Amino acid sequence: MKYAKNAPPLRVTVLVLNGANMLSLAAAVDPMRAANRMANRPLFTWTYATATGDPSRLTSGLPVPGEALSRITACDLLLIIASFELEQQDTPALRAGLRRIAASGARIAGFDGGPWLMATAGLLDRHNATTHWEDLDRFAARFPTVNVLPDRFHIDGARLTSGGAMPGLDMMLSLIATDFGQPLATRVAGAFIHDSPQNPMRQQSRAGGHPGHNAVTARASATMEQSLDAPLPLTEIARRSGQSPRSLQTQFRDRLNTTPQAHYLHLRLTEAMRLVIDTDQPLQDVALATGFASQSSFARAFKAAHGRSARDIRLKGFA
Repeated sequence: MKYAKNAPPLRVTVLVLNGANMLSLAAAVDPMRAANRMANRPLFTWTYATATGDPSRLTSGLPVPGEALSRITACDLLLIIASFELEQQDTPALRAGLRRIAASGARIAGFDGGPWLMATAGLLDRHNATTHWEDLDRFAARFPTVNVLPDRFHIDGARLTSGGAMPGLDMMLSLIATDFGQPLATRVAGAFIHDSPQNPMRQQSRAGGHPGHNAVTARASATMEQSLDAPLPLTEIARRSGQSPRSLQTQFRDRLNTTPQAHYLHLRLTEAMRLVIDTDQPLQDVALATGFASQSSFARAFKAAHGRSARDIRLKGFA
């Protein structure tokens, strides 16, 4: 929707949950602040809310005070900032509050773990949505009525979902472009020296960007990320990248100073480390999830890459 120049500011409630990360909060709020400054008038006004009225504590340790969600009577847009401890915070009271605000006609946007709370409240039923790549499979299994996409962010009518902090920034820029015009959104992006394309269909990456990637190696890396549990042969990766195996080898050597095979193994072992640290999956399951047919081959590769065994890290921690 486009807002007229004399329209009142968009009323925004920023709901911050315990365990949210600061980057997601900044990605939600700072684009609104920048838009107001560049438009030289208030396009957005916002207030902070928490689940109970007690301050929420970010992962950085900073407290964020806010009014209890139950006391929020009206808003045009609700931004849900959540990251960790989602199961503990998914209370009947929170679900009821989210449903009440959605029923008023407000748009609801979830950042990072926010889509999970939207889904448990039933706000994403029969909608397209995304969430952080770590949770995509579990999210799809838990919420079969949601059409789960691997996109960085997705806007489906009055439901907006993003897969993390940086996609959340892209989502806010897209919202500004839709409501107030692309020129303003471009200026806001420029204020943050942010030139990432606001393409919601660009898939999330487990490994993040690499400054040496070009279009070919990035496409090949994305193919690898999508099949960590069943590694593809080099010939198939090359075919999907529109290259010959020899050409793909050259691209990786010239751009990343490595081989496709070594890059693939790095992606698999990086994911293995995440599963060892962040989940309680048995190590045999971790090995299978990262494409190792045997526990012994996984153990050797993991220790060679990380200097310690997966079992030792589980027992003693990463430090």
